[in-house]
Amino acid sequence: MSQEKRRIAVIGLGYVGLPLAVEFGKILSVVGFDINQKRVAELKAGLDCTLETELHELKLAKYLKFSDQKADLNKCTIFIITVPTPIDKFKRPDLRPLLEASQTVGSVLKFGDIVIYESTVYPGCTEEDCVPVLEKFSGLKFNQDFFCGYSPERINPGDKAHRLPNIQKVTSGSTPKVAEMVDQLYRQIIIAGTHKASSIKVAEAAKVIENTQRDVNIGLINELAVIFNKMGIDTEAVLEAAGSKWNFLPFRPGLVGGHCIGVDPYYLTHKAESFGYRPEIILAGRRLNDSMGAYVVTQLVKAMARKRLQIRGARILIMGLTFKENCPDIRNTRVVDIFEELKDYEMQIEVFDPWVDFSQAQSEYGITILPNPPLGAYDAIIIAVAHNQFKSMGAQVIRALGKPDHVLFDLKYLLPANESDLRL
Repeated sequence: MSQEKRRIAVIGLGYVGLPLAVEFGKILSVVGFDINQKRVAELKAGLDCTLETELHELKLAKYLKFSDQKADLNKCTIFIITVPTPIDKFKRPDLRPLLEASQTVGSVLKFGDIVIYESTVYPGCTEEDCVPVLEKFSGLKFNQDFFCGYSPERINPGDKAHRLPNIQKVTSGSTPKVAEMVDQLYRQIIIAGTHKASSIKVAEAAKVIENTQRDVNIGLINELAVIFNKMGIDTEAVLEAAGSKWNFLPFRPGLVGGHCIGVDPYYLTHKAESFGYRPEIILAGRRLNDSMGAYVVTQLVKAMARKRLQIRGARILIMGLTFKENCPDIRNTRVVDIFEELKDYEMQIEVFDPWVDFSQAQSEYGITILPNPPLGAYDAIIIAVAHNQFKSMGAQVIRALGKPDHVLFDLKYLLPANESDLRL
């Protein structure tokens, strides 16, 4: 396919799709498509609520058009699907967004078109789950009339150092020729280069183990933190000492949420169990990480009891709701686990986060965000997210939010050990 005939459609304009559409839109004709009309309207106005792109970057993408109209996809020849792949309440893969996007693309698919998936899935999902939908809604034959590729996203929300162009990209295709075409396509925008995998399944597996590996490592550190807390040893001091060895991995304990690390392992374990194998280490890490919210609240309640503070009706401030620091992303944030556990003790819980969209927090979790917490009001304060704004406050300013006798629980090692009452 000649450069002139290529017209790309990026399906899904969230944290993954928008940066991709912008980069391709600098050099190729691109339709950035999303079914969320509000999102499309905001982008047309130069606004990005994810904060992954700024107005000047949108202006540089002079060949990019935003749309929520399926008719605008008709002339596209390459479709890149970047929709979310969440889990349901039973922690099973929820492929509905992916399959619905595949239906949309299938209904406009033409002879010779290529469909590339970037959403994180289990090995085999593209060819076994998505391709049949494309065939059904297009009436075309896979690897004869149309082709597929898989190039997993590696976006790190809020990270201004590791942006799309300078993160090496894994690519793959359903035939050797298509694999090369997909690889060449991404090479046009990825400065860091590409790694062409031998098959789509290999690329799918590579992506899903990236976050599974991180999850298991964090699970180990969380378990060590529980052990060291029982021994009265400061976990951060232990990790700093161990980190003096060149090959010690610098993981830290904490809540494990977000759209990737807290979700992707369940995709891999789901597929493994379909083959009759139950992964022990991966699921053990998931169970431990999912239990950290309850552990945090138990430790807090014990500390309050030691200070003879009233538990029922206590006023608690949670500082931070996002799943990580310095970004507005609240998808699958495990701070919510702390919030729900505290409610079971009939406490009054208030949340302060300068990064969060107030309406989104209310609609997603039913949580009201404080614009500014009052001074001297709280029986306990939990630093749940290490936003720069919280760092700049320092211990004295943060403690001023508490009553004369209160508990300050620093989950993120934001403060020196002697300036908080509890740490993980």
